[in-house]
Amino acid sequence: MAATLLLDLTHTSHTRARTGIQRVARALRRELAEGATAVCFDPFEGAWRPLEGWEEGNLDSGDPAPGRGEKWPLGARLRGRLRRWGRRPSLLGQAHAGLVVPEIFSPSVAAALPELFAASSGPKVAVFHDAIALQFPELSPRSAVTRFPSYLRQLLAFDGIAANSESSRDALLGYWSWLGTARTPPVTVIPLGLDPAPPSPAAHPSPLPTVLCVGSIEGRKNHAALLDACEVLWARGLRFNLKLVGLANAETGAAALERIRRLEAAGRTVAYEGPVGDEALESAYAQCSFTVYPSLAEGFGLPVAESLARGRPCICSSQGALGEIARGGGCFAVGGLGVPELASAISRLLESPADLSALTAAARGRRFASWSDYARQLAGWMAKL
Repeated sequence: MAATLLLDLTHTSHTRARTGIQRVARALRRELAEGATAVCFDPFEGAWRPLEGWEEGNLDSGDPAPGRGEKWPLGARLRGRLRRWGRRPSLLGQAHAGLVVPEIFSPSVAAALPELFAASSGPKVAVFHDAIALQFPELSPRSAVTRFPSYLRQLLAFDGIAANSESSRDALLGYWSWLGTARTPPVTVIPLGLDPAPPSPAAHPSPLPTVLCVGSIEGRKNHAALLDACEVLWARGLRFNLKLVGLANAETGAAALERIRRLEAAGRTVAYEGPVGDEALESAYAQCSFTVYPSLAEGFGLPVAESLARGRPCICSSQGALGEIARGGGCFAVGGLGVPELASAISRLLESPADLSALTAAARGRRFASWSDYARQLAGWMAKL
């Protein structure tokens, strides 16, 4: 039997959240399939083990979760404690061809990584998403800000790092340089893949154009500025719907959620639908005229790429990882993401059919790598380490 890779899905296998990191982890599990063994660190057993059926079910589920937190059923906790008392030897073995860690691992997982490293005779690779907790600490959850410096140091123990974008790679290397680290693992850029865009569901005509924003409601996503920009346009008499889709972060997204409630109470045409399943998301893309992604910083920007792959132009930043995506066309890229800039970009696409048509044509001409391409490129790079 050929040696397989180990794939650490400790967090993703215990949540049904659909954030960017979880989507990368699920895609790698699907695309590597027979070539990888998905594992997790069981805190109740105090050891690494292959996934159980209920954890596989979490990965296969298409139902979005209302939160990001991990959930461990009582039965799983009890089984873990029993195994711990029985001092069962590791089930991982030591014949694995390599290790892929696509998640931002916790301190407890980091402390257990030596055991996982020992089970692989091949390269140990981590996927690096972004350094936003350091770049925008005021807009990030406190726990992430506190944890992140240690996490970036712990990445030095890997044989290679696959960054999602040039921006993410530069941020990581810049931090290591600031630390004065003499030797670092190689860092390559492998842009994320996309699921193939399904046939668009039938679009039901609406009396008003719809502007769609897909992404978690949190501080760095800059929804407050988007909502204020739309209020400026509504007050001017511009008529359109604003639809927001995504999981809300209670800590950093509270101000945006309160702003949404006030606008709804004032009779503005805004709707927040929370996290939705794939079918509802595809319907939202089919119904919108264009999307807007006001995020201040990203490691990649999946919602922008997915909007373009569905032939929908996107208003987004011209800087960082989003600027990398925007360079290929189909985006209305703006240098600033304040209220005036967002209001100007939205009004232009609403009031200029020619501009919207040109961007739509450019979006429909874009081509993106699939998740299969991504997994193949990652595995090929690992083989060269």
